[in-house]
Amino acid sequence: MTEISTRNRFVTGAIPVDSTAPEATDGMAIPLVSGRDEPLAKTAEPNEPAEVIEPGRALALADFAPPSLSAGERLIRLAYRLGISGPALTAPFRKPVRPRLLATVESPMRGDPVAGTALRAGHFLIHGVKVPIGQIDFSRAAKLSPPFERTMHGFTWLRDLDACAPRAQCTQTAERVLTAWLDAQADIGKGAAWKVGHAGHRLLGWLVHAPLILSGSDKALRSRVLKSAAETARWLDRNHGKAEDVADALAAWCAITAAGLLLPDGKPRRLFGEAGLARTLGELVGNDGGVLARSPLGQMEAITLLTDLAASYRATRRDPPQAIDGMLALLVPPLLALTHGDGGLGNWQGAGAVSVDRIASLVQASGVRARPLRDARQWGYQRVAAGKSVLQLDAAPPPLSRHAKHGCASTLAFELSHGEQRLVVNCGGAAFAGGLVPVRLEHGLRTTAAHSTLVLGDANSTAVLINGKLGAGVGEVEIDRRTLQAEDGGTATRLEASHDGYVPRFGLVHRRILLMRDDGTELRGEDLLVPAGRKGKRGKVPYAVRFHLGLGIGAAVSKGGRGATLALPDGGYWQFIAGDGALELDESLWVDGDGHPHLVQQLVIQGMVSRGGGSFSWLLKKIR
Repeated sequence: MTEISTRNRFVTGAIPVDSTAPEATDGMAIPLVSGRDEPLAKTAEPNEPAEVIEPGRALALADFAPPSLSAGERLIRLAYRLGISGPALTAPFRKPVRPRLLATVESPMRGDPVAGTALRAGHFLIHGVKVPIGQIDFSRAAKLSPPFERTMHGFTWLRDLDACAPRAQCTQTAERVLTAWLDAQADIGKGAAWKVGHAGHRLLGWLVHAPLILSGSDKALRSRVLKSAAETARWLDRNHGKAEDVADALAAWCAITAAGLLLPDGKPRRLFGEAGLARTLGELVGNDGGVLARSPLGQMEAITLLTDLAASYRATRRDPPQAIDGMLALLVPPLLALTHGDGGLGNWQGAGAVSVDRIASLVQASGVRARPLRDARQWGYQRVAAGKSVLQLDAAPPPLSRHAKHGCASTLAFELSHGEQRLVVNCGGAAFAGGLVPVRLEHGLRTTAAHSTLVLGDANSTAVLINGKLGAGVGEVEIDRRTLQAEDGGTATRLEASHDGYVPRFGLVHRRILLMRDDGTELRGEDLLVPAGRKGKRGKVPYAVRFHLGLGIGAAVSKGGRGATLALPDGGYWQFIAGDGALELDESLWVDGDGHPHLVQQLVIQGMVSRGGGSFSWLLKKIR
């Protein structure tokens, strides 16, 4: 097999410098040297046939432009943007019509039946926490944790309620909660309920799930809801620019566009919304389809919003703009790249291990059929599928502060699964803080130590600030991916990546080399610390290479402290062997996709390393 390689450099806030390099897939190859006396594998002979690699950039969309308009429509859009109302533009001499819905939306998105059943039983179930409906304070003075705030004011619970039983059995519960919320929100634009993201989700939820909240016998409530929906749409028209990040802006523009489709005299609003939506979509993702927040939860949210908006177009017998279908096709493959052998997501950028059922339901609703993107270069995640094993590596700087909601200092961390068992994980769950995960743990779950990577001097590779933001740290990551021929005739995938996060404080670059055999039974690794300058500094600094273990794995360290045996719940056994440094077993925490924290264990190779540099090799191998 002819040697094929790719080498990319990621800089914070920029695209890879070498944008013309061959696209990386699981079939890329370079020589691998372990840092010891002999190479871990032998490179391919030049006369062997080349493997055909499909360019990943073929998935990239050239631009996101609003649908083409006539001169009159462009004039209407401009007038609406300047503040002229929809009725004045569509029917200037007609008496304004009362708010009503023009169509019923049938969204393919499905909620959580368990949470919906809990609502029918009289309480909210949010990330494992049950709270009676009667005890919820919807007023703007209430102090709610972020998950509760998003659920209550964004009305995301409507989808769960709609999924748990026939609509007639759920209407009374929906009306009860909705009435309590409307009674507490007399002042439009004030309080947490009127954050742009919450208002966008709420309006879109009301429009998509209108039969659930408007099919009851209370005509006064129906009129009240429609009036509030129209007022919310007008408020978003004026305040969409106050969104905290691009994800919230996307929710606002999806709601504005849906309101233009489903409320009377909405053509000017629809034209206005489609233009704003196209601009926001262009700011949302990189060329490979990964959202700039680098969060799988953000990826899921974008897919959900666009799927609901596409359903709103179909409800009015319109074809969704090409940009929506194109973006959905772009968003799904990177999300699938972060799925493990069990079909659930890895714990990256604050996410928990979202279950396979939720991912499968989301992908089915999107209508996109695609394979996982193996090399999401701009999103920054590398995926290696070998036999029954899946390896995921974070090979890019953390998201910029303006994009991050739960940004984590996870550069060069990895996760590994074999079959349905996760062997090495990250803690995850920062986005769920406020449920069963205490808010006080959010900061710790975002640190470098909460991820399976090297920690130097007990410091984060990127500064972790409050409110989900990140500070100075990793500014550049280089990644090199190759496939090479092993001496026994098999193949292996080699990933080599480095970051500069520890250069300002310690003058050391962290370089990580991972070699995964093609049968998925062996992962070799080496973590190197290389002086950033020509001359290394004097002194020593403490280091720790952490490997957080999956749920249910029993670990026992050998007497010599150089290895450990891992017993998996399915009866399998793996062996971990460390090179230099003391190997210890410690406690850790892992958060699942429902926000439930679980006690797990972690293996830690730690000691002191010279500021002149050092290397730490390790091996993880299946023995039964």
